[in-house]
Amino acid sequence: MDASAASHPDQSEIKDEITDAVKSAPKTFIVEIAYAEPDTQVIIPLTVDQGTTLEQAIRQSGVLGTFPNIDLAVNKVGVFGKLGKLHQVLREKDRVEIYRKLIADPKAVRKQRAAEGKKMRKGSSTDQ
Repeated sequence: MDASAASHPDQSEIKDEITDAVKSAPKTFIVEIAYAEPDTQVIIPLTVDQGTTLEQAIRQSGVLGTFPNIDLAVNKVGVFGKLGKLHQVLREKDRVEIYRKLIADPKAVRKQRAAEGKKMRKGSSTDQ
């Protein structure tokens, strides 16, 4: 074996170094942050590192700057319609949702709409 061959790493050493680098590199994936107000809705795609929590992703998304009325101490959060905790770790393709307080009880609103619809259907048009 000549001196130049001894100074170069062999292919298995290079492969091991690449494998170690890939394993130690932070794994990233995409999630979405969703928030809606009556007149505005946003879905923000975000690339996060493995181990990112709901709270970290919300803060990284910038949604708190766009909607200063969001208070993470008050607003509930979740993933795909299921309530979650701010310290919950995200998974790939999760959609983080920030919920706001309801201004009306959905059941009461449905009952009211149904009652109004029945009244409208019973008589003729109100414009006559």
